[in-house]
Amino acid sequence: MVMESIKSMTISEAQMKKRFTFSNVELIQKLEEENRSVALMCAHYGSWEWIFILQTYMNVKGYAIYKRLANTYFDRLVKRIRAKYNSHLITTKESIPVLMQSKREGKITICGFVSDQSPKAEKAFHWNEFMGITVPVHTGAEMLAKKLDMSVVFFGVKKLKRGYYETTFKTLAYHPNDYPDYEITDKFLDLVEEQINEAPEFYLWTHKRWKHRDKVPADYKS
Repeated sequence: MVMESIKSMTISEAQMKKRFTFSNVELIQKLEEENRSVALMCAHYGSWEWIFILQTYMNVKGYAIYKRLANTYFDRLVKRIRAKYNSHLITTKESIPVLMQSKREGKITICGFVSDQSPKAEKAFHWNEFMGITVPVHTGAEMLAKKLDMSVVFFGVKKLKRGYYETTFKTLAYHPNDYPDYEITDKFLDLVEEQINEAPEFYLWTHKRWKHRDKVPADYKS
């Protein structure tokens, strides 16, 4: 997966489309036709960064939320890789004003969130079980989707063979405000668990997802 990430800098668009395919890209295209902006949720699974080729199948402006790296060289490198197909990287602090401005201007957007990271325990609004362990959960994608009325879509990645993947989209919420708080986030986590259980070797286990397992609030109820 590390090598595939590096290869992203030089791989051609034709090769990327051959190696990272979509089983139902029409789901995303239909939302575009219906003038629905999309919050696209995923996990650190497989070569998930190759999802940026999706931009070549769409006409709307694409954004990806990312955390700026302290090392300026690697920060530029990450932005170069992820913006290759005309996606626009914005930091977590920039996400609300940028997407709200697009909403005010009546622009349809698609915005990617890698939502399985661990938030700071003291700033977490929601905790839930993930792989049998109670952890704090990022709720930013759901919050923004509700604030901006963006349809929420999950994409799962399946490795077909070495260097080849297939992505499948699943709608979590067409109108997110129809759902109680955190229900969409919990549905996302369930799908991530299913993906990991099916093939755990393609999950990025190194990103310390369970580092706050001993800080569960006293008032948390499972």
